[in-house]
Amino acid sequence: MLQRSFLAVLGGFLLTASFEPLALPWLLPFGVACFALVTRDLTVRRAGLVGLAFGVAFYFTHIAWMRTSIGPDAWAALAGIEAAFYGLLGLATPVLRRLPWWPVWLAAAWTTMETVRSGWPFSGMPWGRLSFAAIDTPAAPMVAYVGMTGLSFLLALLGFLLARAVEERTLPHVAGVVGLLALFVLPAVRPFTVEESGSATVAVVQGDVPGPGNDILFDPEGVTENHVDATVQLAEDVVTGKRPRPDFVLWPENSTAVDPFSDVPVNSMILRAVAAVQVPVVVGAIVDDGPKHILNQGIVWDPVSGPGERYTKHHPVPYGEYIPFRDIWDPKFGQLGLITRDMKSGTSTEPLRVAGIPVADAICFDVAYDDVMPPQVRAGAELLTVQTSNASFIFTHQIEQQFAITRLRAIEAGRWLTVASTNGRTGIIRPDGSVVATASTRTTDVLVEQVGLSTDLTPAMRLGAWPTRLFIGSTLGALVAGAIAYRRGREFAGPVHVPAKEPTDAC
Repeated sequence: MLQRSFLAVLGGFLLTASFEPLALPWLLPFGVACFALVTRDLTVRRAGLVGLAFGVAFYFTHIAWMRTSIGPDAWAALAGIEAAFYGLLGLATPVLRRLPWWPVWLAAAWTTMETVRSGWPFSGMPWGRLSFAAIDTPAAPMVAYVGMTGLSFLLALLGFLLARAVEERTLPHVAGVVGLLALFVLPAVRPFTVEESGSATVAVVQGDVPGPGNDILFDPEGVTENHVDATVQLAEDVVTGKRPRPDFVLWPENSTAVDPFSDVPVNSMILRAVAAVQVPVVVGAIVDDGPKHILNQGIVWDPVSGPGERYTKHHPVPYGEYIPFRDIWDPKFGQLGLITRDMKSGTSTEPLRVAGIPVADAICFDVAYDDVMPPQVRAGAELLTVQTSNASFIFTHQIEQQFAITRLRAIEAGRWLTVASTNGRTGIIRPDGSVVATASTRTTDVLVEQVGLSTDLTPAMRLGAWPTRLFIGSTLGALVAGAIAYRRGREFAGPVHVPAKEPTDAC
């Protein structure tokens, strides 16, 4: 068990290295293969313990950025919860290995595990899905065909086929690995492209955060002022011909961290910026919702009609933006004591209409969830926008991990995507995931680019939630069938041969 645990930890580290900051995705199938190899021929309980060791090695290192940015207590708690899911998958592995073609069923179970932990407990934590490591690889274009969930399944299957090839060492199993690799190459050779139905010019503002740069509340009014000044300067550049006139301007999450409707100075600053640029500005704002709640919103602020349509963040961060079960316990210590009001979740899946353009918006961590942007695209969104703060993570590798996820969303939807951050990482992304323009971190910058609009849907958008339903259903069925086979195998391992005694001479 000690040797297996060591190899499980090694597998977890290999999986971590597949993601940013190292971004060595070719290690991913080897990390996944380690999971299958170290749980081979173990009892359910022992396989669960080895799976947990894998999960601890992976998740505690994958979100190491949380330890320094949010705090070691939150990091340990969240990483521990997420690591436990890999232990649960380990419990299921001996059962699923009793079935023919076990790599398929284990890959479906891995994908189901990712789906469950991405939504539970509370709003879950999608970070670390296998598909999120695929950017800048030949596998990335596949996401336009099968979506994030489908891509995770195929990557898990590749790892488990590799494990079976190592175990069996036969030509058919090696051929299975080669065949799946060839399947990954096909979309890279012939990527899915959507037809553009129009274009727009978008300005994306990164205003920067005063002070240390990692605390949005150090000078919240200064943050707003930075974005106003950058927008006013853009307006002057448009008048003088230095910049083209945008159709709309995108500000990031927390470009105002106080309610712009009740705070008079902030309201006046926003009005000044909108009046100067004379096009709608999508403002990222914290809005009061009674004495106990707040909303994190993207507000379309029109120069004529004023504030209009809004997108409300779907997935506030538990213990970061709200306290679950506050009616049972109300902590007043550490960072938790700073959360005096709970952030409510948004529910709308209708795109915003900005300057006549249907836009799918997401705020910060929302970009990692499948129930935010894809439904808006299916509802008619022709362009994607992401408003994010990331100031708390500015000195960590979280910003690169999130930017990689954001680029994959552009490929998945077949849409141009603009992302505005308070101080990094801001950028404009093509539908193939390539970055047209980006701003340096901890700087004030305005990106102005012409982007394409489209009403076409990629196969991934047409599939919607069906891959998730398929993998959950097949996993449940496989667990039932595998449990029956596992129990029979434990109860009846074949006849036991007892050698006959040699006759003895009687005295």
